[in-house]
Amino acid sequence: MSERLVRHLAQYAAYHRDRRNVATHMVGIPMIVLAVEVLLARLRFQIGGVELAAVDLAIVAVCCFYFTLDRRLACGMAVLLAVGKVIGGKLAEQDAATWLGWGLGLFVAGWLFQLLGHIWEGRKPAFLDDLRGLLIGPLFVLAEAVFHFGRRRDLRGAIEARLAQPAE
Repeated sequence: MSERLVRHLAQYAAYHRDRRNVATHMVGIPMIVLAVEVLLARLRFQIGGVELAAVDLAIVAVCCFYFTLDRRLACGMAVLLAVGKVIGGKLAEQDAATWLGWGLGLFVAGWLFQLLGHIWEGRKPAFLDDLRGLLIGPLFVLAEAVFHFGRRRDLRGAIEARLAQPAE
């Protein structure tokens, strides 16, 4: 497990200590990620005769970042993002109103969940202090799910240990 992974997840977790906030993130962040995938799925272009969607490039870029942090979590994120890409692609094939309705609806609803969680937490979202929080959020949700099932105890312990240290 990399020190960078622990640092990023601990920094994000510091903004998410209230279990209600974590619960809202478990719903809201996947909604936001899917919304972005839906919206980017309709933006298409060709590179070297191969048709791609903007969502394809976004997934590759974000997974490259995740792989620099942790191979196993990155593989999990790649699978989840691929599922979202399929769903997003199906919605992007619909008429514009359906595509935008789902994309924007999921986006707004997801952020409302986030807002509610941060009201309960009494703390602003992590990305307001560090934009990388927008990329770490989905990884945090996956890590929390993994922890819930009793896996990666070493990572959870390292995050909790870092959170217990006095602020630098």
